[in-house]
Formats: sequence, C-alpha cells, structure tokens
Amino acid sequence: MKLRNIVPILFMGLVVGACTPADSTKIDALTTNDAELTQVGSSSPEPLIMGQIYTITSSVLGADRRLTVRLPFYYDKEPERKFPVVYVIDGGPEQDFPHIAGIAQSRDINFTFEPFILVGVETVNRRYQITPPVSDPDFYEKELGTRPGGSEDFRKFLREDIMPWVEDKYRTNGQDAVIGESLGGLFIVETFLKDPTLFDDYIAVSPSLWWDEMTLGKGAALDLAAMPAGKRRLYLTMGDEAVLMQEGLDKLVAALEANTPEGLGWTYIERKDSESHASIYHVAALDAFRALYLVPARTGGSNPATFTNGIVPPLTAAVKENLEHACDREHATTISFKEKNKYPNTWRGMCLVMKPGAKATAGHLDY
Repeated sequence: MKLRNIVPILFMGLVVGACTPADSTKIDALTTNDAELTQVGSSSPEPLIMGQIYTITSSVLGADRRLTVRLPFYYDKEPERKFPVVYVIDGGPEQDFPHIAGIAQSRDINFTFEPFILVGVETVNRRYQITPPVSDPDFYEKELGTRPGGSEDFRKFLREDIMPWVEDKYRTNGQDAVIGESLGGLFIVETFLKDPTLFDDYIAVSPSLWWDEMTLGKGAALDLAAMPAGKRRLYLTMGDEAVLMQEGLDKLVAALEANTPEGLGWTYIERKDSESHASIYHVAALDAFRALYLVPARTGGSNPATFTNGIVPPLTAAVKENLEHACDREHATTISFKEKNKYPNTWRGMCLVMKPGAKATAGHLDY
C-alpha cells in the first residue's frame, strides 16, 4: 500500500460572502446600509478545513481507496500524548465522515468525552464491499443490483492496509473503535462476532440484521460461546425499523444476555419510539462516544448570580476534600443526573461521572 495524494476537506458554504444577492438584500433591510453591504458582500471567502483526504493503493483490494482523517484539536499542542482511533465505515467525504467529524469537533469545546483520531474509510459498491455472504446470492443480486459478500476482504483491507498505515503515521494509544450504520452496522456486528480481536470497541447503529434471514442473530449464541476472553465493548442501538431487522437484533441481544463473554461490556439502547432509520445515526454516534469515552467533571458552580438572593450554599466536607485532588477517574463518583439532582447542594463541586443521554435497554457498560 502506498500514499498517492492528500487534499484538505473544505466546506465553502459557511463563510462570509456566501449569501446570494437576494439573501443579502434581505439581510441589508434588517441590519446594514448599502455601503456596509457592499463591503461585506465583496469579502473573499475562506475555506473551513475539517480534515484531510488521503488516496492510498490497497494491496488487498488491488485498487485505490480514500481515507478521510480528522485529528483532535490538541494533537499538535500535546506532542507526547497518544489518542484512541475511531474508524468510520462508509467514511468518505461525501458519506458519513463530515457529520461524525462534527461530533468529534464538539468535544474540543465541551470536553464531555475523550478526544480521538477519526479515520473515515470510504466504501465503493458498499452493497458488495461490506456485506456478508448469503445463501441465495442470485436473489440478492437481483434485489440489490450487485452480488454481496465482500466483507471478509474488507476486514482484511482494514487489518493489513488501513490500521498499520494509521498506526505508523499517527500517535495512537492502541485503543481502536469502529462505527457504522445500516449495512455498515451489519459489518460491525459481523466483525464483532467473527473477528472480535480486530477492534476494542464496536458501535453498530441500526444494523441490518435482517440480512440473509437473520443469519448473524441466529448464530450469535455459538459465536459468543467461542469468543476469546478479552476487554472489549459493544454499543448497539436500533430505531423504528422493519420486522426482521428488529428481530435479528433481538436474537443478538438475547444471546448476549444468556452468555456474555468474559471481559465484554455491552449496551443496547432501543430508540424505536424516538428515531427512524434516517434520523438515528447522529444522535446515536454522540451517545456512543459519551458512553465509551466519557470523562469526569465537576458539577455545579459558585456564581452568586445563579443562586437565590445571591447566596451560595457552603460546600460539604466531602466536596472540600475532593477538591484537593484532580478531577479524574481515580477521584470521581459515578452517579446519574437524576440521583445528583435529588440533592444538588450535596454534590455541588464534586468530581462526578454522569452519563448523558438515553438509558440502556439491556446490557451493562462501566462509565
């Protein structure tokens, strides 16, 4: 595998001067005079760079493939620090990379989860490339327009081409996650069951477990029984989906509940009453990153303007003792928002781990 070229990922729409004349006139009527409008409208746009695109030649696939990469804000500012890597299936610049990169960027300003290196792996002919083999390929070829079954080669591509390239080029800490939705989620589940040591963390959003009459769900119990012990995590979620899609996931969840492999932390969050197949990915990705990379933080504040009559309640003795330490995992208490809000003054100032978002429907993850 060799590097062919690199180009920045640019977003030209969110820049000064991007308005149409008609839109500018509307803005002018509300906020500016003609002279000001002329000055603003003539300013030169500047690109918003959110990552880099690399074109590599894959020795496994025998073809060029594109990777999109976003580094954390602190990557260059902390040259000794190493970071986890999150691989996005269907991660091309016109696929899911941009909106997942936006979530990763949000961490740089809200600090709610650990920063990570984001690597988007573009798929080409995804209905072949990331799907498992099927019992009736002719039927699937007729329905999908392509013959399925390329997932094993795609895993080999990740293992032999992509992951070594990333580890050689960037400061990684050895913790690798993979995320995908729909057929991408199907690939995540298949990889977790068939090649569980490839990644440490697996995030499957509305996985297409209807595939081949729910073969993966039906065989999950045997795969889990054969799974080697090891520290890894699995995040599953499903929106409002077709019957076999939900049933396939239900079979996987039942197998996990009956026989959780040693060292596995997992969670399933049902979203059928709140999200569709089209709407679930962004919501679930943010929740998954908070579940897997959640960081502790101190709760409450001491600004008198936020308290009745400007009177700030005194801190408890336990909080004062806690303030003598850094707010880290060693000195944090894990608690829910609901529990904390029963006695807010008791917890004010304490270093806490509080998982935002939806509650788990099944499974258990240590936050």
